[in-house]
Amino acid sequence: MLAEGAHAQDWTWQPNAPSARLISIASSADGNKLVLAAQLNGLIYSSTNAGLTWNATSAPSTNWAVVASSADGSKLVATCLQYDANGGAIYTLTNSGLTWKAANVPSAKWGAVASSADGSKLVAGIYNGGIYTSSDSGNTWVLRVADDRPWYWAASSADGSKLVVMSANYLVYNSTDSGITWALNITLPYNWECVASSADGRQMVAVAYGSGIFVSTNSGASWSLNSAPSPYLSAVACSSDGKRIIALAAWNNIYTSTNSGLTWATNNSIPIDNWVAAASSAEGNKLVVVSNNGLVYTWQATDSPLLNLTVSSNNLALSWLVPSSSFMLQRSADLASWAVVTNVPMLNLTNLHNQVILSRVKTNGFYRLKPL
Repeated sequence: MLAEGAHAQDWTWQPNAPSARLISIASSADGNKLVLAAQLNGLIYSSTNAGLTWNATSAPSTNWAVVASSADGSKLVATCLQYDANGGAIYTLTNSGLTWKAANVPSAKWGAVASSADGSKLVAGIYNGGIYTSSDSGNTWVLRVADDRPWYWAASSADGSKLVVMSANYLVYNSTDSGITWALNITLPYNWECVASSADGRQMVAVAYGSGIFVSTNSGASWSLNSAPSPYLSAVACSSDGKRIIALAAWNNIYTSTNSGLTWATNNSIPIDNWVAAASSAEGNKLVVVSNNGLVYTWQATDSPLLNLTVSSNNLALSWLVPSSSFMLQRSADLASWAVVTNVPMLNLTNLHNQVILSRVKTNGFYRLKPL
């Protein structure tokens, strides 16, 4: 099995990004579809070309808090804080930015929100309220944890079964059954700022302001302090395998790791600003960071994804992590001439892999991924 092509580029300022007090960003699995939320009577913006151009969606103007996206970018969910008599709300969208729907939830200040890869399973938290889940893309919500804490941060596995929700004042809840039952961790005296999850939900990474980066390898049940490049971190995002991590320090540098945080690289090509949010494609080859002052920077590298092969009695399964750049699957009998495999890849929402199933009859040969 072979793969071709690799290149990288520096961080790029996106001058067409909305001039607003940005607060949150989310990405589709391929990194092409982005959704950006602004606070203080702000709007929600979307991009379908990895941040080159942006359009305001039909979402109302309000004080947005956090936005999350399905793997294909067609389903969005956003929470908002309101400091007036109207309270806060959750809004969902299921048709790629056309119509936002206000959820039937308590009028409160909503913060944390996270989504499964298919956008059907959601988790959200109220600032000094409780933790809620939805299993129907936000049409209905169920109170799961009646704990009045400032729930600001949440993360979900791709299938929505493994969840973690963090409060700004130390507490961490995690669930391994899509939010039906929860375990409370009260031994972490940290001011949590952000949390992200791998696709399988086993590895999670979180930042605590003034304390550094913490990593969990058991779906949020326990956490250990990582060799953080800076203790004053404000946001974090990771690839679907949890190996590639980006961490932001407000009014400081941006840091990246390709080995689950064992070592870090400092990115000095980006100006120091009030960095507040980051997002990553599934493979970690497309990154985007935003500041509260309206700056948006993107980074892209095209590495050939690893082609996996699984053989059963009747079928040959070929799969690869959803790439930030498009690849075609090819087959050769002699490694000299190659032909395109015309079977359409299907996205496996449990691991964010493209998958092609072939009959074992007359499928002997060599396979590779070639950039389009």
